[in-house]
Amino acid sequence: MVKLEEVPDEELVVNQDGPVGGDDDWDTSSESDQSETSSLASDDLTHESLYERLTALQDILPPSQRKLLTRAVDTSSAWLKTGLTLSGKALWVVSTSALLLGVPWALAYAEEQQMVEMEREMKMQQSASELLTPGASTQQQGAQPAF
Repeated sequence: MVKLEEVPDEELVVNQDGPVGGDDDWDTSSESDQSETSSLASDDLTHESLYERLTALQDILPPSQRKLLTRAVDTSSAWLKTGLTLSGKALWVVSTSALLLGVPWALAYAEEQQMVEMEREMKMQQSASELLTPGASTQQQGAQPAF
């Protein structure tokens, strides 16, 4: 047979430090006390960092909710990292392909356009010379033998 024995916790038995006086020590209506406590609270807030505030908030959520939240943040950060990595690689492929294929094509296209312009200028010069010397074209036609 098992015998149960209660062991008292020493922390619960120890007297806590507190005000020595009676109920008069807890007067909260005086303005000097309120201004003093508000200045102390504002000093604590100015020295407190954002990280300390966020770590203090962890006690609000139960451990199961914290675990779910942590898992969701880890999953979303992993997806974001993977997406950024893949988009960076895709951007590298597109930019190098554009340089390797696009630059030679652009140079060939510009050369072709230059050739077309030169042909157009030659035709314009030829037509201008025919207009300036109208008799030359009729003389050439008359000099050719008829069949």
